[in-house]
Amino acid sequence: MSSSFCFSRSLSEDRPVAVLWGCQLGTGARSCVVKEDDDFLEHLVLLRTICLGADARDELHVVAVDSKNACGERRPVPIAALRSSLLPMVSLRGLELVPPVTFVLQSGAGPVYLSGQRVTMEDDAVSEAHEEELSEEDVDEEDDDGAS
Repeated sequence: MSSSFCFSRSLSEDRPVAVLWGCQLGTGARSCVVKEDDDFLEHLVLLRTICLGADARDELHVVAVDSKNACGERRPVPIAALRSSLLPMVSLRGLELVPPVTFVLQSGAGPVYLSGQRVTMEDDAVSEAHEEELSEEDVDEEDDDGAS
């Protein structure tokens, strides 16, 4: 069974926007797809943690990522090999993927939990228009304060 959760957090001045992301891989769902959005903005998937569930058997669980490489080819690349008695969890840094990306449980029954962030880089034109609206509101508020 695959599930996702989201929690959005704006980083600095609404640029970029980070959303917590996660999914579960196991016998019910051997893969999880993070799709690209049709909003013409730049999106990244930052994978942070891969861990076994408490009821995972003591067998090798291999998680791979299937994404386009520099040549435009799609091939699954193993990114974690977990075993509950030896290495039940890995923390990742610097693994940035561009959607669409598919995470695949190549071996093992799971459950295996993946978590990270989806980051959207806000369009500069949208940001500038929003900043102009905010600065106009500030000027209006100052005018109202001066009139009192």
